[in-house]
Amino acid sequence: MNSTLVAFTGFVAWSLLLLVVMEVIRAKLVVTGERPANQFTPDNAGLSPFMQRLARAHANCVEGLPVFGGLMLLAVVAGKTSVTDPLALVFLAARVLQSLVHLTSVSSPAVTVRFALFSVQMLIAVYWAVRLLASA
Repeated sequence: MNSTLVAFTGFVAWSLLLLVVMEVIRAKLVVTGERPANQFTPDNAGLSPFMQRLARAHANCVEGLPVFGGLMLLAVVAGKTSVTDPLALVFLAARVLQSLVHLTSVSSPAVTVRFALFSVQMLIAVYWAVRLLASA
């Protein structure tokens, strides 16, 4: 597998891992009787701050998947992974680190770091889009 496909698979797997962690915690809350099964909201309102950050970190991944994943898949389908391969793993690292920072803190410095990591992803995506369009 090339770097683009590894990054795409990693992005999907990371999104899935966040979802699995959230659902395991939710299942524990139901099984232990701490929360009725029908009392969860998509944003985990009313649960711990960690659970709310987990829901948002997962949502960030799902929201970004069509744009970032779409560019990676487009490069694969078009045979243009030479555009995406060099930065694909940097992109994945920035995505995972953004989520980890999101899960650990909402302090002002952490939010700044999280934004910087998201900015890296956006800049990479813009670069990919421009290069893919230029090579069309």
